[in-house]
Amino acid sequence: MVERYEDLQKFLKATTMLEQPLEKLIKEHRPNCLVADIFFPWTTDVAARFEIPRLIFHGTNFISLSVSQYLMKMDLTELSDSKPLVIPNLPHEFKIPGNQIPDFMNQESYVDHYRNVLGIKAWHIGPTFLCHKEIEDKAQRGLTSSIDGLECQKWLDSKKPNSVIYVSFRSVVKKDENNDHESDKDWLPEGFEKRVESRGLVIRGWAPQVQILEHVAVGGFVTHCGWNSTLEAVSAGVPMATWPAFADQFHNEKLVTQILGIGVGIGVSNWARFGGEKVMSEAIEKVVKHIMVGEEAEEMRSRAKKLGEVARKGVVEGGSSYC
Repeated sequence: MVERYEDLQKFLKATTMLEQPLEKLIKEHRPNCLVADIFFPWTTDVAARFEIPRLIFHGTNFISLSVSQYLMKMDLTELSDSKPLVIPNLPHEFKIPGNQIPDFMNQESYVDHYRNVLGIKAWHIGPTFLCHKEIEDKAQRGLTSSIDGLECQKWLDSKKPNSVIYVSFRSVVKKDENNDHESDKDWLPEGFEKRVESRGLVIRGWAPQVQILEHVAVGGFVTHCGWNSTLEAVSAGVPMATWPAFADQFHNEKLVTQILGIGVGIGVSNWARFGGEKVMSEAIEKVVKHIMVGEEAEEMRSRAKKLGEVARKGVVEGGSSYC
């Protein structure tokens, strides 16, 4: 994991050293096109030298891409935290406070909208992880799990349906230097131990997340709103308590809470690279109860389950991602 902005810059610069090996690979195999991640813009020149198209792989969603396209075209010189910026021409009302807009921006159905209104060629390719059917396969998604998948399954099997709260911030949200947390690896927001852990599942280290979210015992997910985690929760039909920090996470939070109606925000407001915003334990307790208990929680869970069914239909024969 890249923990600091300076390290990220070094990593991206280091990837350019792959240019010659990539050229050699293309000469040997003569592909019809080159698919490269958005973080490797130098591959465009490589593809041009061989007169083949370069397709950009985005690891995020259409709503975030649409918002980002508009932000790049808008005047951001007079941003205000108190007066949200209105993103024009979107299918839904979308407002962003100045403190939720990525700092690099200051320096300079959404599928149809991204394709037709913004005029960018794009194809569905997911949720690709739904091709995994067996528990063992699901447990292998992502980095190597530090928690035994079968033991986790056994523990979940002992719980009642919708009774477990799954809390995980994966590898991207780290502790604030001013907060007295146990360690970087075991980062837990203040108040989780006494407010949540007595009735939930708090993960320390890498866990088989897809396997956990799809279990009938899991009734809610406290998440940083990374796109992988958001997509996995939607596909599993699990409501979310959202705690974004940076990148596209605030956009994903609005998708979950305002547009899809399958989650509630913890209450953070500031975009902060590689760091999470501190939240009072009472607020955590309130939001967790909101997604776990009561009529509104059941309504969110029902909407989430329906979206999960739609996601699964997308990857079966005849679905929007099948071909």
